[in-house]
Amino acid sequence: MERIYVIEDDDNIRELIKVALEGFGYKITAFEAAEPALLQMKVEKPSLAVFDLMLPGMDGIAAIRLLRQDVQLKNIPVIILTAKDKEYDKVIGLDVGADDYITKPFGVLELAARIRSLLRRSANKAENRELTSILSLTINRKTREVRNEGVLVELTYKEYELLMYLIDNCSRVVSRDELLNQIWGYEYDGESRTLDIHIRTLRQKLGQIGLEYIKTIRSVGYRFVKTEEIM
Repeated sequence: MERIYVIEDDDNIRELIKVALEGFGYKITAFEAAEPALLQMKVEKPSLAVFDLMLPGMDGIAAIRLLRQDVQLKNIPVIILTAKDKEYDKVIGLDVGADDYITKPFGVLELAARIRSLLRRSANKAENRELTSILSLTINRKTREVRNEGVLVELTYKEYELLMYLIDNCSRVVSRDELLNQIWGYEYDGESRTLDIHIRTLRQKLGQIGLEYIKTIRSVGYRFVKTEEIM
């Protein structure tokens, strides 16, 4: 049975989530602040964590950032559940490493569905082999390290996810909507410039490989082309 950590400072909302998710068969451990949740994660690693952003002491953004920097904890799926509903807040939350973003007020059925979807995606990722080599890139899926000709390439959380999704789907063009949904984890209904910015910085960091092999398919999306298609 999957254990989910819920970090929410509102007593009523925290209890509502706990009761609702336990009804779906999950084991729930609830916290009203981020610090004790992060400490407990080192003792018992959860299958998934739900973070509010506005918390006493350490806020949710800072907590998720620390989580993603921890070698043992960085792959824990994270959902942000917050009253902050501006597009800017969503971009910040997702870029720092959250996998999904839900705004309050929310429905428990939707929350449960998002959790099921994220747990499935997490399980599928774990099944992939740990080491991937393509062109001059060597990618360790377990440590999330990307090396180009042996030199470490410093990628952000979302840049890494974007690169791997393109590589794993290199046999086809990946639409902009699919990338936004799969990498940013929500139905994107605003400007898609954040995707363009991430593609641009990813190309720059990968150098010649990024420029030659990450192709823009006009009016559709992007594709990581196969080696033989360049020759």
